[in-house]
Amino acid sequence: MWKLINPVQHYDWGSKTALTDLYGISNPHNQPMAELWMGAHPAASSGVVIDGQPQSLQALISADNTGMLGPAISASFGRLPYLFKVLCAESALSVQVHPDKRSAGLGFARENQAGIPQGSPQRNYKDDNHKPELLYALTPFLAMNGFRELSEITALFRHLTAAHPQIAAFVRDPDSDALQQLFTCLLRLQGEERTQALQQLDDCCQRQQGPAWDAVQTLRQHYPDDAGRFMPLLLNVLQLAPGEAMFLHARTPHAYLSGNGLEIMANSDNVLRAGLTSKHIDIDELVASVDFSSRPASSLLTPPELLPGEQAFPVPVPDFCFSVAELPPSPQPVRWQGPRIFFCLQGSARCTAGGQNLGLSPGESLFIPASEQEVLLSGQGRIAVAYTSCFPR
Repeated sequence: MWKLINPVQHYDWGSKTALTDLYGISNPHNQPMAELWMGAHPAASSGVVIDGQPQSLQALISADNTGMLGPAISASFGRLPYLFKVLCAESALSVQVHPDKRSAGLGFARENQAGIPQGSPQRNYKDDNHKPELLYALTPFLAMNGFRELSEITALFRHLTAAHPQIAAFVRDPDSDALQQLFTCLLRLQGEERTQALQQLDDCCQRQQGPAWDAVQTLRQHYPDDAGRFMPLLLNVLQLAPGEAMFLHARTPHAYLSGNGLEIMANSDNVLRAGLTSKHIDIDELVASVDFSSRPASSLLTPPELLPGEQAFPVPVPDFCFSVAELPPSPQPVRWQGPRIFFCLQGSARCTAGGQNLGLSPGESLFIPASEQEVLLSGQGRIAVAYTSCFPR
């Protein structure tokens, strides 16, 4: 097992202070620190130190894929199947959709064949993988996830029928086809048409109350001219309390608005954007990838399975599993197998495996390969565990 040296991603929406406040991670250049990546994604792999020499976790796994991942995971995935992050959102991330696995594979191959460079901002697909994910709130966390029920969308947009003919058409006859047309229309608003629609949206916000309208007002601070500000009227707005989690399915529009959390996802960086961003947006590709089904807000939280000293959050994909566990005062064997990442949330942890004994403080993490099956854990506080214990059939 190895302690991880984890890269920080400095995206504009990130917080300059949250990683420092939570885990003492320094910010010498006063940059926004948006995400701490733990894993082996080729864009930003964690590092380890072996015999005094730094090495990437991705290279370490590639050198012994079966030993590091285990025969079943190596055969099924060929790589560490998940990416684990600490995410700190000072302002809203883009409204986005993650492709399913088939679309990601086809899109990645298509853009490679077209000769679009891997690092090009015009790429839709950074890799060939899907990106379902689970978000676990460390602090109060505001997010949007999935389309509202049609009756809710209708009730909200009823106040805006004069803003655009497509809004009026949806309110008259709301169904999934009309929802797709409205979603696409709002994304395509340009020029004076967009300016007038956003002005009516702002006027309406002065007269209406509720979480959706509050979210529209919040987005105005950073994206005054972006039609993505209509999205809180289309998407469920959720406030997660610390310790709550939600799953984000492929092909589902979502956005994180503010707060700090842990994310675990399939090992991918594929994002199709729908607004609230200055980055590349491909509306045709996006709309083709969206599932226009409604999801009731009451169904979006992921309640944990309560095990002795552990909360295990179930997910409907084989790529990853996620648990939060209390540290036992004396060394105890762990149930998690396969390639694991332990992240210390609180207190101090001590892990013993293969004759090694490593300690973790809050914000520190370690990687345990599948070949280390006898692992003992102790300490005081809590850890988060990323692992894979279910395999594709």
